[in-house]
Amino acid sequence: MPEPREAILEPDLPIVDPHHHLWDRTPLLATLPPAKHGFDIVIRRAPRYLLDELLADLKSGHNVQATVYLECGSMYRADGPAAMRPVGETEFVNGVAAMSASGLYGDVRACAGIVGHADLTQGAAVKGVLEAHMAASARFRGIRHSAASDPDPGVLGPLARRGPGLYRQADFREGFAHLAPLGLSFDAWMLEPQLADLIDLARTFPETSIILDHVGTPLGLAGYAGRREERFGIWRDNIRALAQSPKVCVKLGGLAMAFCNFPSFLSTPPAPSTQLAVEWKPYIETCIEAFGVQRCMFESNFPVDLGSCDYDVLWNAFKVIAAGYAAEEKTALFSGTARRVYRLDA
Repeated sequence: MPEPREAILEPDLPIVDPHHHLWDRTPLLATLPPAKHGFDIVIRRAPRYLLDELLADLKSGHNVQATVYLECGSMYRADGPAAMRPVGETEFVNGVAAMSASGLYGDVRACAGIVGHADLTQGAAVKGVLEAHMAASARFRGIRHSAASDPDPGVLGPLARRGPGLYRQADFREGFAHLAPLGLSFDAWMLEPQLADLIDLARTFPETSIILDHVGTPLGLAGYAGRREERFGIWRDNIRALAQSPKVCVKLGGLAMAFCNFPSFLSTPPAPSTQLAVEWKPYIETCIEAFGVQRCMFESNFPVDLGSCDYDVLWNAFKVIAAGYAAEEKTALFSGTARRVYRLDA
């Protein structure tokens, strides 16, 4: 018998989900090696996550009014210059956004903002790619160029694709310098031991809007197994240092991923929202204390975070954590910051 669904907490509270993906990896399933990493297992749970699957989550009980799409290497162009192929992802998502904006699927506006990808190590040449993204969609808001790296290959598993120090490279920074003049933001995904690189980047480019994804991704697997709490103070000090740069915001989420390795990950039965809130609260409250509610936004990171919970349970967990906050603070955390940072009302 399936587990009973949790009652939706504060069902009228407006939500803007500022971080989700869309993909179709079903054509690749037959060619994938056996899953050895938690991230692989989650992808196999949701090999297809397109508008139908997204809408099912958005309509699962919470008052989600709009979303922001985050790049994940989906639907790149199959031909043309390699540097321009990521523009295909923006073209694809803009089509999904147009479907949602038709009103045929209800009032929610999926993919009202789009964050794509461009290889900033192209230096000055990346400006043309950024302009192509902007031409492809008026919803385009910025890029993400992930720097996640660790000497232990067991940490990232299939995502171990690059070496350390990307955000300090001269060619990367030459490309990064083009974001602010074009009015574009930068989403940063990295791992907790790499936060010093983002602190230095933010100080070097104080006019660029930077969003730290997934509270900086604390680690608790592979060589970090059993050390997550030991490293909490290091993470906290770096979060406080990063918060000194006023153009940096932080997304409160991603803690359901394999990399954090909380007891709730892949647990049977799935953890309730109250357990998730206990596990995640120290990280989320530390970020809110450092950045303030006006620079924090809750995120779903779906479908990746379904390794720990369903969409409705995830938002319940956030609401448990935020239960003691004032109404205006909840508005910022659940919708206001995301609307402002991603210019959804523009």
